[in-house]
Amino acid sequence: MEYRKFGKTDMQPSILGFGMMRLKRNEDGTINEKWAIDTLRYAVDNGLSYVDTAYAYEDSERVTGLCLQGGYRDKVTLATKLPVTELTCPEDFDRILDLQLQRLQTDHIDAYLLHALNRTRWENVEKFNVLESAERAKAAGKIKHIGFSFHDNLEFFHQILNSYDQWDFCQIQLNYL
Repeated sequence: MEYRKFGKTDMQPSILGFGMMRLKRNEDGTINEKWAIDTLRYAVDNGLSYVDTAYAYEDSERVTGLCLQGGYRDKVTLATKLPVTELTCPEDFDRILDLQLQRLQTDHIDAYLLHALNRTRWENVEKFNVLESAERAKAAGKIKHIGFSFHDNLEFFHQILNSYDQWDFCQIQLNYL
């Protein structure tokens, strides 16, 4: 497995990550926890070290937390995402982050992303002072690095990138298959 420096961070995760969005399901629609645990742990045991989930991925954060028990949390760079669309007031940031930490059974997130930014979602970031809240959470040790994922055009990407000089990273999805 190859590893690379991640953005402006001190993290050096595997170049391939494990996305927890589309996990195997049982007949009743729930995530097959045994399959998820066995599969993720096999990947980590074989060198994978970047695990990506999100608040919006149905039950994924809770299952990711289960997978990372037994010492696996210390072996990975854990990424999850703030659902910017769910914000209705500035206090929602702390409420959602605390819920994510509880679901993931951890005291910190290594890579915390503002999820799927575009023009509309960026308005919520500004309106609810999300970056200030993220900086406070970072200072408190709840998150280590602040970044974003993106879904809009190149011009707006540059606008977001240049609007905040404290970004640690930006995650752009590249599906391997």
